[in-house]
Amino acid sequence: MPSEPAKAAIDVPGEVRKPWFSCMNPLHCSRRLFTAFALLLAATTRLCAQSSTHGATTDAELRDFVLLYQTDRNSVSRFYDLPWSEARFGRMETLIKDWQRRLDAVEFNALNQQGRIDYLLLRVEFAAELSRLALDRRRLAEMDELLAFRGPLQELEQARWRMQPVDSQSAATKISALAEQVKKLQKRFEKGKKAKSEEKSNEPEKARADDSSKASHPDAPPESAEHEKPASKKQDESPLKISPSLARRTASAVTEIRGTLKNWFSFYDGYQPDYSWWLKKPNEEAGKALEDYAKHLREEVAGLKGKDEDPLIGDPIGPEALAEQIANEFLPYTAEELLAIGEKEFAWCEAEARKAARDMGFGDDWKAALAKVKSIYAPPGKQDALVADLAREAIRFVKEKDLISVPPLCEETWRLSMVSPEGQKNLPFAAYGGQNMMVAYAKDEMKHDDKLMSMRGNNRHFTRIVTAHELIPGHHLQGFVAARNRPYRSLFSTPFLVEGWALYWEIALWNQGFAQSPEDRVGMLFWRMHRCARIVVSLKFHLNQMKPAEMVDFLVERVGHERLGATGEVRRFIGGGYSPLYQCGYMIGGLQLWALREELVGKGRMTDRQFNDAVLAYNTMPIELIRAGLLNLPLTRETKPTWKFAGDNPAGK
Repeated sequence: MPSEPAKAAIDVPGEVRKPWFSCMNPLHCSRRLFTAFALLLAATTRLCAQSSTHGATTDAELRDFVLLYQTDRNSVSRFYDLPWSEARFGRMETLIKDWQRRLDAVEFNALNQQGRIDYLLLRVEFAAELSRLALDRRRLAEMDELLAFRGPLQELEQARWRMQPVDSQSAATKISALAEQVKKLQKRFEKGKKAKSEEKSNEPEKARADDSSKASHPDAPPESAEHEKPASKKQDESPLKISPSLARRTASAVTEIRGTLKNWFSFYDGYQPDYSWWLKKPNEEAGKALEDYAKHLREEVAGLKGKDEDPLIGDPIGPEALAEQIANEFLPYTAEELLAIGEKEFAWCEAEARKAARDMGFGDDWKAALAKVKSIYAPPGKQDALVADLAREAIRFVKEKDLISVPPLCEETWRLSMVSPEGQKNLPFAAYGGQNMMVAYAKDEMKHDDKLMSMRGNNRHFTRIVTAHELIPGHHLQGFVAARNRPYRSLFSTPFLVEGWALYWEIALWNQGFAQSPEDRVGMLFWRMHRCARIVVSLKFHLNQMKPAEMVDFLVERVGHERLGATGEVRRFIGGGYSPLYQCGYMIGGLQLWALREELVGKGRMTDRQFNDAVLAYNTMPIELIRAGLLNLPLTRETKPTWKFAGDNPAGK
């Protein structure tokens, strides 16, 4: 999409294309749908023919190869929609390993640079998929006893897939047994809760007894587990005590399994003459048992009751899995090295914040300056107008300085929406989605203190840079261009590019003098410190070095967050809806893009506009591979990440 031709040494892929689905005329749409289907069929036929001749493709690029893999993957994933089952895990693993073999058969040297990049992207994607499957299997193993009832139900659902006739009486027996198993598990949890309560109340007495015992018999060995739990006790009656994080995960799994029961029952209900007669009551009992079980795990064991005071509970993946995920993001760093980068950038931000504080008359007390900035917020009813004005200001700025191309349709097609008080528990600040910038602000139904925290956390100077981050030149422009340039690469989406792009613009706008006052600089530095802090708290959480409450304290005390906002941020970080590296991706990805910009624009090989347009035209992928494309670096099928982008100086003037 570059508006000016790049120099010969720079490889800029693709151009902006109109989407085939934009037509509103039904007849034309039908023709276009047919054309699209024909093109996909032709690509599939060509690839199948290539696969039948030694499984190789001689295309200079791998666009069709990637599309066919996506089609196969989506087909298998949709069909084997049996949550927490070996049927799903095993079939997905077989599919990925089959496609790994197909990729191995590709003649790498026959590919052009973009094809070689796609080859490496697929290689990394396959490794990442297998890592995710291995992690899911480990998590299922931890839940196996708690989900022991799932097997017969999953067998019944798979028999339905195979269109085998159902034996209603036999099925009723299995579903009735499922309900009984679930009820027994819940009773064991209740015993565990009671035992835990008794242990807690007996702790002082036990401690005195232990001290007395140690005084009398200093060399006595510790009591064995057999003394604590009689071996004769049946396992299916023993108390169950698990961690809140495991309880939360298991509750979600039980809800998914409840969905399997609904799908299976509704398929036959009313269509088979004797089915409802046998299954109506067993299904009701099993469904109720599963719902009660999930609720008990979630509310009584994990303590999650949908209230503001709910505990913060997450599921750390551990050092080994974290190292795998970093490798699959094509980063040549360890978790400890990424933490060091975050701390170094944090120190730079604090030094700059002290400078801004001095300019505001607060000496070196940047937290006092921050408190002043947070008090400058829009009055009720004015936040949306503020955001709209700030969005237009950011667009004017990048266009006047010729930093990037802004297509008129992109500038035209964005709007605002408001985040509800409930939504602000997880999204306390602005976000982007579906051509909307979601604006967080106080609402009349919120508690007085929560209103003030929301207004302070979304003050004018914080909102100024957030708006550019979410809209133009940030996520809105990014998504607009990605939909029109190599959209098949959406498969390789990574937070290091998606969020890194928006963070890169925070760096670029800082260096371009976007801040008009020291208050603006404090607002920009607050978010930059926040992204440094995200590296620290998220990685330490998954390394089992920091607990959720400590994460909140870190954001409040080190960055200056309102506690409501910090709690919402941490709840989202650890909730499981994001990759464990997602929060790390903001700052690290931004630093990668800035370092690449310095290699090209800083050395006069491209203009800012050429560079920024070119990066967007690559769509989404690990940034080291964008670098390989832009610099035409030599690639082999075994290329590993080597680019140490984090130099000695932070990305600021």
